[in-house]
Amino acid sequence: MEDFGPADTNVENAAHNIDEGPKTEIDLASSIFHQEYEEFELRIFHRKNRTGFEENKDFPIVVDSVVAGRYRITEYLGSAAFSRVVQAHDLRTGMDVCLKIIKNDKDFFDQSLDEIKLLKFVNKHDPADAHHILRLYDFFYYQEHLFIVTELLRANLYEFQKYNQESSDEVYFSLPRIQAIARQCLEALVYLHDLNIVHCDLKPENILMKSYSRCEVKVIDLGSSCFLTDNLSLYVQSRSYRAPEIILGLPYDQRIDIWSLGCIFAELYFFPNESVSTILARMIGTIGPIDTQMLALGQETPKYFTEEYDLFHKNEETGQLEYLIPEKSSLRRHLRCSDSKFVDFLSCLLQINPRKRPTAREALRHRWFSHKYR
Repeated sequence: MEDFGPADTNVENAAHNIDEGPKTEIDLASSIFHQEYEEFELRIFHRKNRTGFEENKDFPIVVDSVVAGRYRITEYLGSAAFSRVVQAHDLRTGMDVCLKIIKNDKDFFDQSLDEIKLLKFVNKHDPADAHHILRLYDFFYYQEHLFIVTELLRANLYEFQKYNQESSDEVYFSLPRIQAIARQCLEALVYLHDLNIVHCDLKPENILMKSYSRCEVKVIDLGSSCFLTDNLSLYVQSRSYRAPEIILGLPYDQRIDIWSLGCIFAELYFFPNESVSTILARMIGTIGPIDTQMLALGQETPKYFTEEYDLFHKNEETGQLEYLIPEKSSLRRHLRCSDSKFVDFLSCLLQINPRKRPTAREALRHRWFSHKYR
């Protein structure tokens, strides 16, 4: 038998190319589509032989009732603008969980789908649960309501501070504990920001206690969060924790989260929930003036400042416009705190010009975190 030597590689490659063949139009369209889009399945439960139409915007909450054949409701926890929250017992795993029940409304449904997508994304990249972000367990559609099932945490910072002030002689939020909470929140932001996500709604109500004794917290509620590649909305953040660039209608990035965190650590409600003009007056009086370049570029600046950049507001009683003169103070005096490292840390976070504000990673390197409290 003759030895014909090695096969012709050109013939092999040609055969390989023939096997592949030209891509069809549907293959090409599908390939392009999946480069930009991803899918996830939403389980839908509906009654047999029923259309599923429900008149109520709110799901009827009945303690001891079982949702979707799996979650037994054990306690009503509270409500928000577009959802209600209950504690439930997972009959399949034996765990106590949190059920977030979204109101029967198209806009709320869409926003909650975004939250599910983001939670799936951040949980996927954090399999060890090391970055202090809420864990998503399950989600489904039942009786015309979207349900989001997450880990069960404790009170939020606002509720717990209020409870602590009213019922205990011992102050829980001492500087060592604030330092521990600050570190965890910044670690959560480093993680989110590395994924190009802006939280957009950091406030005491969205930081929940995981353990009181170990002073462990988690960041929740990604319902308003977005990617930096999104078309960023001008209307984000709760008023008392809103960064100056948001108030003025300027372009923004992840540093708006740093401002909110600074407000939270200052007093859990640094600027009271007053009019935006009053908040600006407190901000200027306590931290310093707003850069004229920011004022010049701000789309919303004319709502609060004259052409000479004097601050004004509308008197609700008289309907007249009045000048607001910021009362001069300082962060140290406002906090009544003698810890210079802590005050300096907050001063860094609460820089009015976002370009001077640190990133979350830079904030973690502040000298306050190297200070050991006794």
